[in-house]
Parts: sequence; C-alpha cells; structure tokens
Amino acid sequence: MRGDDEEITLLPDLAVRPLGGSVIWANDEFFAEKENLISPGPAQYRPSSFGHKGQIYDGWETRRHRGRPGDDSAIVRLGVPGVIRGIVVDTAWFKGNYPPAVSVSALEIEDYPPAETIAARDDWVLLVDRSPVTGDSRNLFAVDNEKRWTHVRLTMHPDGGVARLRVHGEGRPDPRLLGLGPLDLAALENGALVLDCSNRFYSSPNQLLYPGRARSMGEGWETARRRDDGNDWVRIRLAGPGLIRLAELDTSYFLGNSPGAARLTGRTNDGTELELLPRTALQPDTRHRFPIAPMAASVEEVRLDIYPDGGLARLRLYGELGA
Repeated sequence: MRGDDEEITLLPDLAVRPLGGSVIWANDEFFAEKENLISPGPAQYRPSSFGHKGQIYDGWETRRHRGRPGDDSAIVRLGVPGVIRGIVVDTAWFKGNYPPAVSVSALEIEDYPPAETIAARDDWVLLVDRSPVTGDSRNLFAVDNEKRWTHVRLTMHPDGGVARLRVHGEGRPDPRLLGLGPLDLAALENGALVLDCSNRFYSSPNQLLYPGRARSMGEGWETARRRDDGNDWVRIRLAGPGLIRLAELDTSYFLGNSPGAARLTGRTNDGTELELLPRTALQPDTRHRFPIAPMAASVEEVRLDIYPDGGLARLRLYGELGA
C-alpha cells in the first residue's frame, strides 16, 4: 500500500547505521555499494564525478540486466528489531537508472546465522507488494503488520539504483534478554519511543534514545531558540512500566547551546505524576548522572523538560521493569 502519511517518518529509522543497522547481503552492487542504503543523512551527488565503473552514486546501484532473468535484492539487518510502520525507498539523484518497481519483505531471525543462509530462506513475509516508484524522489509505503522483524529485504524489479532505505517503526526487544540485568528503560532498542515534543527544529528527539555515545552535536536533539517565557520538552514512552534508579542527562558537544536546567517527571498508568528529578542546573558538554529516590510506583512515561531550550546528546533512565 502506498502511504501518504508523512507522520510515519517521524518514527525512528530502525535500519540506520548509527543504530547498528547493517546491509549484510546483496546479489549485485556493481556500480555503487549496498552499504550506502542505510547511511544517515540525505544522499549527496557531485555531477561529472566518475570512477572506473562510471558516475559515482551515493546509494546502491546494480548493473543492467540485459535480458538476464531475475531481480536484484539487498538484505538489511535492522539495528533495532521492531514493528515496522512505514518504509521509504529514496531514489534521490537516480533519474535514468532507478528501478521501475520495488518490493520489501521481512523476517524475524534468532541469533546470527550467516548472510548466505538468510538470503536462501524461502519464508520471507511480504510487507510491500511489488509497487511502482519514481526517480529522484522519496517513495513512502505504509505497513500494516504488528509482528516484530529483525531483517528486511529490498528487491528492485528488475535492477537499477536506490539511494536510501528507511525503515520507520517502533523498537521491540528480544524478550529472552529482558530481566537479565540493569535496563535502560529509555533505550529505543528496548522498546522506548518518543511520543511527542515541543520542538524538533534542528534534529529529531529520537536521537536521545540511540545506543552509544553521540559523536557530534548533530547526533543529539536540539531545539530552536525560544523568544517567549515557555520551555521545551519531550515525552517518552518507556520500554515498559518500571522503577527508575539512575538518570543520565548527557549534554556532550553542546557548548553554547546546552539547556540551563532540566526536570524529569514520570507518569503512572492511572495518570498520576511523580517528580523524578526536580529542576536541576545542567552544565555544557557534560554527562550528568543523578540518582533517583526510591519510587512509590512504576511509571510508564517520562517527560523531560529543558529550560528554556537547547540540546542534549542522550537520555538514559536505568532501572528495572515493574508491575
């Protein structure tokens, strides 16, 4: 089904490289490498930039079939397995060499079998039926399926080039791994999700929940400068109702634009609000770690208020799942 709801793209891209995504297999990548499919940021293009195989493209491009039967495919292991809500097949800069049509399938796989074994499986589930695409454009497809997936397969019918593959959805952790130790209840890979925020002018609040440490200011969440008496905020659905023991507010790389202060408020399933961290001053370019007082009840959502605006690299909320 072709999707027209751009709100899908506000959900995190589960396949993007900074989340740990990987293009593990392709049957052909003669003109441009398969790994480009999941690079962060838009595809770039420099005209008349030729390598020994032709014009250099920031995407995945296969050779012309010339009557050769079959289609070309690439398989992506999601950095964060989860429920897929929408897929963007971006053909930016591919104008005379984009595929006439594409389809997308998915699998849920335990453990880490070889890529060739995954490619040979015949139980792929079709999420996007064979559908026409246009060149140099973002082709958005909504997905209506509540299953958890770990891998997606993009197929071009029959060949051509795609710049980026975006797999928007909600993280779902491997249930076998839950309860084995302290848990970051705010991690996207554990099932946390940004529900809403006041401002996403410079960057997405989803990046607050990414794994690892940010490597630049552009890998965090930053708001526009406020010119009123309000403050910016973000609401996060936790991995599950839980008891938070430790909060980490990381302003790394935010020097002249870090918030002056922050506050954390939890919400229980009956709507009761619990103050987790009172309004507290923050420093630039610093990983702040705050113990959270013993909680009277589990919370399922947390609101982070920053005063008055600015940016953070990461938010960590360590604890355990509770009733």
